[in-house]
Amino acid sequence: MNYRLKTSIICRRALSRGLFVLSLGLLSGHAHAADSAADWPSVPVRLVVPYAPGGTTDYAARQVAQKLSETTGKTFIVENKSGASGTIATQDVVRSKPDGSSFLVTDTTYAMLPLSFAKLPWDYEHDLIHVAEIIETPLVLVVPEKSPFKTLADLIAYAKNNPGALNFGSGGPASSTHLAAEMFASEASIKMSHIPYRGAGAALADVMAGQIDLLVTAAPTAIPPVQGGRVRALAVSGDQRLESLPDVPTFAQAGLPSYQVINWFGLAAPKGTPEPIVEKMNSLVNEVMGDAKMQQLMARQGAGHRSVAVKPFGEYVRQQVTFWTDIGRRVGIKPE
Repeated sequence: MNYRLKTSIICRRALSRGLFVLSLGLLSGHAHAADSAADWPSVPVRLVVPYAPGGTTDYAARQVAQKLSETTGKTFIVENKSGASGTIATQDVVRSKPDGSSFLVTDTTYAMLPLSFAKLPWDYEHDLIHVAEIIETPLVLVVPEKSPFKTLADLIAYAKNNPGALNFGSGGPASSTHLAAEMFASEASIKMSHIPYRGAGAALADVMAGQIDLLVTAAPTAIPPVQGGRVRALAVSGDQRLESLPDVPTFAQAGLPSYQVINWFGLAAPKGTPEPIVEKMNSLVNEVMGDAKMQQLMARQGAGHRSVAVKPFGEYVRQQVTFWTDIGRRVGIKPE
């Protein structure tokens, strides 16, 4: 046989065997990925909350963890890792094994972190996969029960006549409660003084005590003290009034239609988490939080849920980072 022809036949046979082995490997990889999703979770799944227990983010995490555990028969636990504006918890999840055993509970403040830190120890675009939305909530502007302001128009009129006289509390610099209030001041064309606290709970306590003039906070945080008569709500963000606060007008109804801010809470997984697991978690969250009874429960707490696929939710988070970074720069916040 001609040497070149013999060599060509040998090479073709070797190539065929190589392609066959490669195809088996690819099929095996796909099968393994499918199995990983089918078997997942085989160990308890952590939902890591970047804040102390008791806030709206913690509330959202515990709601979804309980429902996921009930639905799957598997264990989903909430782990609170507070500190450094959420960066400690985020680093914990970013460094975790990407096997579906760890998820970060994100929120609006997550999108604001570039305003607090000139350099973050992780990359927004590449180190996390944004998996699903848990809940979203409107914001409520509250004042002390004994405040002279009975309506939003009263407060705005006073602030315009007395620039800087009113003060507002927040959960800390560049937090969602800080920027939400700054955005309100911008839309209302007023000036207020900022008093940062170590968490929105502490700020709310001082509103109840009459030590500060107002706070803009998430509905689940505001509803109990409003219903208990400890603070007065002047307006709620969003398109409609809250079921639990039917007498409180929206910002649009109160005369400020341009103020449209919604807090969101979601889940993120470390980069490298298998796509089938990410998709399965997205599907499960949308299933349990979209349940009719859960929707009714959330409505009483001033919250709701949007069923969003993985890629659109990731794009939404990126848009939120851009949006809040622009707001922060507009009001003069500089990262440290």
